[in-house]
Amino acid sequence: MTGVDQYIKPDVPPSGPGCVECEQSGSWWLHLRRCTFCGHIGCCDDSLNTHATKHVHATGHQVICSYEPDEVWFWDYATETMFDGPTLHAPHSHPRSQTVPGPEERVPSDWQRLLGA
Repeated sequence: MTGVDQYIKPDVPPSGPGCVECEQSGSWWLHLRRCTFCGHIGCCDDSLNTHATKHVHATGHQVICSYEPDEVWFWDYATETMFDGPTLHAPHSHPRSQTVPGPEERVPSDWQRLLGA
């Protein structure tokens, strides 16, 4: 196995519907990303906690993909390139009923200010 293929395990399911660390701490996220190696779901770099990137740096699992409905893209941190990847184990996104940002009950009313948006 060479290149990014070694970092993509299509049969591994996602860890759940939300960011693992934000769920544990009671925080919230803007968008979600999925580790293509272990299935870890983390929040994106535009979120307060940037858990997806922190996961990459902590584990060396260098490829992620979007975990947003209707978004199909992969990102290789090592080469900083976007690419098309294989179909991964379902589900392919968080539930459509889940708000963005989310989860709704934990998103502060001033979320845009907090994110500098």
